[in-house]
Amino acid sequence: MKSRLSELDEDSLTIEQSIVLQEIKQARGNVKGPFLAWLHSPELAQHSQKLGVFCRYHTGFSKRLSELAILVTAAWWQSQSEWLIHAPIALAEGLDKNIVEDIRVGNEPIFTIKEERLIYQIGQSLYQTKRINTCLYQEALSLFGEAALVELIGIFGYYSYVAMTLNCFEMLPSDCDDTDIDLPFRTP
Repeated sequence: MKSRLSELDEDSLTIEQSIVLQEIKQARGNVKGPFLAWLHSPELAQHSQKLGVFCRYHTGFSKRLSELAILVTAAWWQSQSEWLIHAPIALAEGLDKNIVEDIRVGNEPIFTIKEERLIYQIGQSLYQTKRINTCLYQEALSLFGEAALVELIGIFGYYSYVAMTLNCFEMLPSDCDDTDIDLPFRTP
């Protein structure tokens, strides 16, 4: 990936960076995206990657629903890399292509699945108003339960952190640049 940060060379990593790098590789199979930034601070990287593994793979939500929450976040933050990584995963997990495109361009999707609609509404409410109103909260609590609702908020929070990292350090796949016609968002 391209980035504003200095490139890390595996041969010159500190012991702490090497340990975290191996943990990330073991958990994910590769090291890309925000991990390349977080490795500059190995302790931050270690905690971040562990939270990421939980939010991505071990919540009470299916991958399709988790990816929906991630796409809502990527679109809110206009995070090019986050979108480029997760949109294909969301589609492969069965999220409708029209929903994906509506989220990308900022239109409210038409949902036929109640869980998807709720996840979208919760994300929009959090990002737009910084709150969840009582009616929406009660509906989500009734459908998902407390533990899963807490985990959903964790997904939104973690992927906002990912998006901010990717955006701040202008992290893009090596074959993209900020004038690339195929980037999902036009940013200033």
